[in-house]
Amino acid sequence: MNFFGLALGISTLLIIGLGFVWVIRGEYTLGYLWWLYVMGAGFGLIFVSLFFASDWLSALIGVFGASLVWGSAELREQAVRAELGWYRFNPNLKPQPPFVEIIKKIKAPHL
Repeated sequence: MNFFGLALGISTLLIIGLGFVWVIRGEYTLGYLWWLYVMGAGFGLIFVSLFFASDWLSALIGVFGASLVWGSAELREQAVRAELGWYRFNPNLKPQPPFVEIIKKIKAPHL
């Protein structure tokens, strides 16, 4: 028997499940303007996953990178949900990312 698929499926489910949590927490703590850096980190991890010899490690890093790319697109949506009152809204000043004026000009991805 080969349990690689089963283990990878369960691991993927856990990574995606944690993605929901970090999107909610990330938007509450940092704000949605960090989406570009999160997306860059996700694409970077997907690229790095190409260079691992271990199928297991490569797949997990690739799935985590894809989860970051998805989450970066979801940060703006989470900000809207927080403003609507569906989630806690952080009224405190959130840290601004580097190059915030340039990021504000870029349209955030929408799924």
